[in-house]
Amino acid sequence: MRGDADIATTAALFADQARVRVLMALGDGRTLAASVLAAEAGLSAQGTSAHLAKLREAGLVEVERSGRHRFYRLAGPEVGEVLETLARLSPAQPVRSLRAGTRAQAVRFARTCYDHLAGRLGVAVTAALLDQRALTATDGIDSTERRPEDKISQPLAGHPYELGPDAETVLRDLGVDLAEVARRKRPLLRFCLDWSEQRHHLAGALGAEVAAAFDRQGWTERRTPGHRALRLTDTGAREIGKRLDVRLSE
Repeated sequence: MRGDADIATTAALFADQARVRVLMALGDGRTLAASVLAAEAGLSAQGTSAHLAKLREAGLVEVERSGRHRFYRLAGPEVGEVLETLARLSPAQPVRSLRAGTRAQAVRFARTCYDHLAGRLGVAVTAALLDQRALTATDGIDSTERRPEDKISQPLAGHPYELGPDAETVLRDLGVDLAEVARRKRPLLRFCLDWSEQRHHLAGALGAEVAAAFDRQGWTERRTPGHRALRLTDTGAREIGKRLDVRLSE
């Protein structure tokens, strides 16, 4: 026989501020590495691991292996529903620092993944190329959403895209010479599953050239030398908005 649900034990897990920050970082449905969770929650790696162990033991989070790495997500939509309910019932916390405008958020907004665009910017540009028929989906899913077989934060072994009928025109408008890029020995089309956005972003020779074209034209720039976080300049926001109908703000 089983008794009543032990609500107090589960509720105690939500009574720790640091642990709640870990859950909130996962609350939008993403699957994140412990290092990313630590950055977003403002915790040490050791502290994050300890909280994740307790949350896994309680069945509130799940882990997914991808190569040597582990990625964490909420165990199900019911956990997210609990977070939303508690948020509605709880007072707002006072803002005591500018930490949220830091590297973690900057990296999530726009960054380089090797030599191509990633983050919200990279995913938005890839989706726009699909919308404007520079790319065409070959699996009947006309979006950049994650497919069931995709591994997190890895180049896709196979991808469901090919060049679309308007590729040359759309890419020329972005400053990319498609014929020249196609002559390179590197594969023209490759895609990654973006770890922060959980959607596909363009890689390969074409992805690298799109990123290079944005940089040449002053549409993007490094936030700090040697760091992969990018800033979308005012010119870039205007031109990308005009040419791709992509409008982003940090």
